[in-house]
Amino acid sequence: MSSPCDYAFLAQFAAASTGHDVEGQTQKKLLNGNEDAITRTACGAAPQPNTFFISPTPTAMVYRPTENTPLLSPPNPRIEEDVDCSNERNGPSTWVMFQEELGVLAKYTLPIFATHVFEYSLNMASVVAIGHISTIALAAATLGFMTASVSGYAIVQGLASALDTLLPAAWTSNHPQLVGLWSQRMLVVTAATLIPVLMIWFNAESILLLLRQDPEVAHLAGVYLKWSSLGLPAYAFNCISRRYFQSQGLFSVPTKIILFIAPINALLNYVFVWGPEPLRIGFIGAPIATSISLNLISISSVIYGIFYVERTAWHPISWRSFTGLSCLVKLGLAGVGQTASEWWSWELNNLAASLLGPAALAAQSVLLISSSCTFQAPFALSLATSVRIGNLLGEKKARRAGVSAYASIALSVGIALVWSTLFMTFRQSWAYIVNNDPEVVTLVASILPLVAVYQVFDGITAVTGGILRARGKQFIGALLNLSAYYVIGIPFGVWLTFKMNMGLVGLWVGITVSLIYCSFWGTYLCITADWQKDVQKVLDRLAVESKNVH
Repeated sequence: MSSPCDYAFLAQFAAASTGHDVEGQTQKKLLNGNEDAITRTACGAAPQPNTFFISPTPTAMVYRPTENTPLLSPPNPRIEEDVDCSNERNGPSTWVMFQEELGVLAKYTLPIFATHVFEYSLNMASVVAIGHISTIALAAATLGFMTASVSGYAIVQGLASALDTLLPAAWTSNHPQLVGLWSQRMLVVTAATLIPVLMIWFNAESILLLLRQDPEVAHLAGVYLKWSSLGLPAYAFNCISRRYFQSQGLFSVPTKIILFIAPINALLNYVFVWGPEPLRIGFIGAPIATSISLNLISISSVIYGIFYVERTAWHPISWRSFTGLSCLVKLGLAGVGQTASEWWSWELNNLAASLLGPAALAAQSVLLISSSCTFQAPFALSLATSVRIGNLLGEKKARRAGVSAYASIALSVGIALVWSTLFMTFRQSWAYIVNNDPEVVTLVASILPLVAVYQVFDGITAVTGGILRARGKQFIGALLNLSAYYVIGIPFGVWLTFKMNMGLVGLWVGITVSLIYCSFWGTYLCITADWQKDVQKVLDRLAVESKNVH
């Protein structure tokens, strides 16, 4: 990802000296014996060399001036943007600030979008490789991946969304090392969560048979999940490490890594599934290739983080990594409700579509693949928005945080209009990308105008969800999604589909109605937000951690 800066701007947070700087007691003794050179960066000023030393006293951080030290105290770590230099009260007008935030969010979103598109390609490569083996193999891989998404990936993504609240604000606070500490704690929480997930995956065949799946398909899906489990811990680690980098403005790091690994993944899928005899292992080659790729991403992230990223955000590994987990668990569970409820709703829709016959199911696959691809853009914008607003809340810039929220919603509408225009322009031939059946092509063309409208509300819902995560409102986001999909959208869509005989159109009307509901209330919550109160919540949360930070 292309970052506003490809390195962390280091700064300091000096607690006031206690005045008891006894000469005989060395305050050069750093916590865990580490001594880091801290680079100061004032807004618009050139970096100045400086060093900070950890004191054994409760105040912990003692600022050591040098002959180059400015008289003013150094700023906190931050993602450096030219637009941030102005004073909030006497700064630019709201319109000018709105335009500035549009530019910043666009700059953050593009690299995140690239990362998610290439990450999506990891699974697409497996589907393509397996799809040419047999119909049974493709069905098993699809069922296996669907089960993995519902029971594993969605849960991991939901838990990791807690970091969207905690890390960006911590980076721009007086205690940037909390970025590392909370990341370590999330690893602990996620590791504990993976135990029951892996139990489900290793017993997937029995579970799928209980759900009356075809025995051969259930067996192969179970095999697919067992080999996919080799990559699940790496997938979880990657969700966390990506947020660790992005919260510091290092958006380019995950992009560089995925750009390097994606071609390797495609090659591994080909070699393991269709390659020469000594290396070809057939069906299981695809999940093994994907698992290897996920682990390569994790290894690359660790190497990059150790050798190419400043350690301002890092917290030494200690017993504290296993304490204070309740905040993460609370936010993470709400995040699971917010994220997984949407993933699960689509699986229910697919199940309903499967009851309409092969043509409807094929058309649903085309529409779902198309929507999943276009969703990567607003999803990337939602992550960029979480980082930007979280950073601004940590810097106590309440007004700009609010303007950034409005800018992100406007930008989501602009992105959605691009996709809507694309669908409407090529709706008569769109299905030919995936399927040549005339019945499927006609059905897809008839539903695409609705899908074009759906894009607008899907984009707004994604971005307002990111704003809620930045504000620590995952629970409200979960309530919105649960009520939208399971109380309104899915029941209404099923009623239209089977009682009113609207077919596949009814399912898409139902899901669109649920997104209209979500986007309306999400926008309302952003418009009525008390950003000063959100700043104070961030400060209160950081104050609790800062008591024991050293």
